[in-house]
Amino acid sequence: MNQPSKDELAAQYKAGMRRLAAGVSLITTGHGETQAGLIATAVNSVSADPPTLLICVNQSASAHDIIAACGNFCVNILPTACIDIAGQFSSSARRSERFASGEWRTLASGAPVLCDALASFDCRVTQQIAYHSHTIFLGEILDVRVTETEVEPLIYLDRNFHRGVSPYQLNPA
Repeated sequence: MNQPSKDELAAQYKAGMRRLAAGVSLITTGHGETQAGLIATAVNSVSADPPTLLICVNQSASAHDIIAACGNFCVNILPTACIDIAGQFSSSARRSERFASGEWRTLASGAPVLCDALASFDCRVTQQIAYHSHTIFLGEILDVRVTETEVEPLIYLDRNFHRGVSPYQLNPA
């Protein structure tokens, strides 16, 4: 069996990753008048002691250098009700609209927090790891805000946004 070429492998990798359903997070950063954000699915829990998350950000993303300079970010887990906000932050053509919608506040780090998020993790960057086209930012969590509303997460799968799914019952009564 022949090993695929570099380009073929990259195409196969992308096709395979499109099959991985993931929650949609809005990563925000900034301080004062300087604000930026991007939509991401590359968000992971690292540790509960101390509470730490990691995000992977393309080095060409407009928010990348602001995260690095400000040393903070907030992971806002989006509900399906925030699909329009997800669209604004997904499009570079709509960059000027990004913080025009939604209700915003700040917590300890100064990064923007979306009040309608299912949960928001306010983080201080503790480490940056450059890896090819992306930077992995490790963020120690300074504060967490969790909504009391019904949980209906926005999901990304096969290049499209989807509504969250109902719990699956393994042993129906």
